[in-house]
Amino acid sequence: MSVLSENATDRRRSALGQTQFWLACLFVVGWTGVVCGGLAVQFISWDYPCPLCMVQRMFMLLAGLGGGYIVRNAMNGEIEAPDYATGWGLALIGCTAGGFASWRQTMLHILPGDPGYGAPVLGLHMYVWALLLFVAAIAVIGVVLSLSNLTGAGSLPAVPNRLVGRVCFGFIGAVIAVNLVSVFALEGLHWFLPDDPDRYRLFYDLHLLP
Repeated sequence: MSVLSENATDRRRSALGQTQFWLACLFVVGWTGVVCGGLAVQFISWDYPCPLCMVQRMFMLLAGLGGGYIVRNAMNGEIEAPDYATGWGLALIGCTAGGFASWRQTMLHILPGDPGYGAPVLGLHMYVWALLLFVAAIAVIGVVLSLSNLTGAGSLPAVPNRLVGRVCFGFIGAVIAVNLVSVFALEGLHWFLPDDPDRYRLFYDLHLLP
């Protein structure tokens, strides 16, 4: 009876560990998708991101890479409790720092009559949406860590996880590359990104545009 009970416990932990793997994948894809939304607004609406916007994007990607740490270890089929803690810890750092940056930008434009920076999206500015998402993500991480003794699994199925992990890393890697090129184009051959960018300075620095 004890053997059957132990096997049932192992299966339950494996299922919960796999659920945590999917949550980590959601962090990778979700935060990368949010950054993609910012890039879409930037390229389609010509709404240039300010330095605080770029800082928030960086911390979003850090939060995604925190989930990616868990995904990477699960791709091998073996994952330890410290791997979960490290991954969610990185995600928590990204969400906390990003939440502060988005809160800071929200406070800069909270006075009555201030139109805010950039065009609203679904009634709220993007930095307000970012603040809401960071706070929600911190709450999710808190719940996961509080249940870590129940949801941590030592072994996970490697075959499907490996394929899913490659897709996740391909997605976030491509978006990081696009974001880096975007920042370089906005900043141009200068040390700092302007507080209120109005063009891609690189093309003007290289005299590609008049």
